[in-house]
Amino acid sequence: MKFGIVGATGRVGQILVKIIKENYELGSVIFEGKSDLEFPKGCVVTNDFKTFLENCDVVIDFSAPVATQKLIETALENNLNKALVIATTGFNDHQKNLLIKASETMPVLYATNMSLGVAVLNKVVEMVSKTLENFEIEIVEMHHRYKKDAPSGTALTLAEHCAKARGLDLDKVRVSGRDGIIGERTKDEIAVMALRGGDIVGRHTVGFYNDGEFLEFNHTATSRETFAQGAIKVALWLVKQKPGFYSINDALGL
Repeated sequence: MKFGIVGATGRVGQILVKIIKENYELGSVIFEGKSDLEFPKGCVVTNDFKTFLENCDVVIDFSAPVATQKLIETALENNLNKALVIATTGFNDHQKNLLIKASETMPVLYATNMSLGVAVLNKVVEMVSKTLENFEIEIVEMHHRYKKDAPSGTALTLAEHCAKARGLDLDKVRVSGRDGIIGERTKDEIAVMALRGGDIVGRHTVGFYNDGEFLEFNHTATSRETFAQGAIKVALWLVKQKPGFYSINDALGL
């Protein structure tokens, strides 16, 4: 099985190149600009998505929304039905719909975080949100200074699981900033706050607060290799699946 990487020069992409070339077969990478990366013999290095797709069996994409859009459009236009592991965040509605469209003809796994620990955390907070329905939910995420989207896709996914458990529409109850005289906190609101600074790989805290007690669940990523290893694990699973839209929970049997 040949892996293809979109975003090979990114922080996680570089780790993927290293792991895959040492343990699997790297078929192709999307590459633009300059880099000190060394690709194995036989790996197709290109900025053409059609050529890229023709030389791999499963794609792992840690890039940017515009690149993911080009990847999917090229796959659909040329009937290049590959297994797609998508870990990019910050999509608009059109790009999200493209993912769903692609899943009609190819297996697509989309996750805002490829950490196995975060996958379990999503299940835990959904259960807690439903059980402790009167507790107020506050989510805080911290990332390095270079992260472009806020709140993080992971934080939004955690909030979606909490909202779903209570039958709420996250778009209607989410608060991502407080300033000035804003009045009392409403019963159903779910706060999702973003902090940026330094080289923090990723930290997410989901808190459930009530009078007299509170619960907080923390997940901290200390290395980006966590995300790379998780993506490879689900890619090995996804390549054996039928066309469809999958989550990391499907891959892990959660």
